[in-house]
Amino acid sequence: MKLITVKEVEYIAFRLAREHLSFDEPIPDFSTRFPHILESCLVTPFQKFSGKSLYPSLISKASMLLYLMIKNHPFQNGNKRIAITTLLVFLDKNSKWLKVDSQNFYNFTVWVAQSPAELKESVVMGIETFIKTYLVNVDHTLENTLKKVR
Repeated sequence: MKLITVKEVEYIAFRLAREHLSFDEPIPDFSTRFPHILESCLVTPFQKFSGKSLYPSLISKASMLLYLMIKNHPFQNGNKRIAITTLLVFLDKNSKWLKVDSQNFYNFTVWVAQSPAELKESVVMGIETFIKTYLVNVDHTLENTLKKVR
């Protein structure tokens, strides 16, 4: 399973969110993020205890990633938008995608953002259900063929 790095968040997810999901609230420069919070959001879904992954499946990792990117506020503004694009980049790296209407997806992230912290487990389960509902495979056959040709 491929993870997502801080550099990928900066160069892919952050830029995509800024360019395509700006709305009326601009996303501040990446350098203004809160130190170490983004890094924590990205490593937590891959944590292990006694050699066993705390989040063993792609869906459980993706769900925790989305939850943490929204709830831990690694950025001054645009956390939901950046969380959406970060999740999509993570899924794409693992040959998956969410086939869901963008407004429905954004409304869902607002629900996650407004959820009480004491309901974390239930909310993460809700995110898992959401992801399972809309998850599709991505065919990277052409991309892989082009890599072989180069």
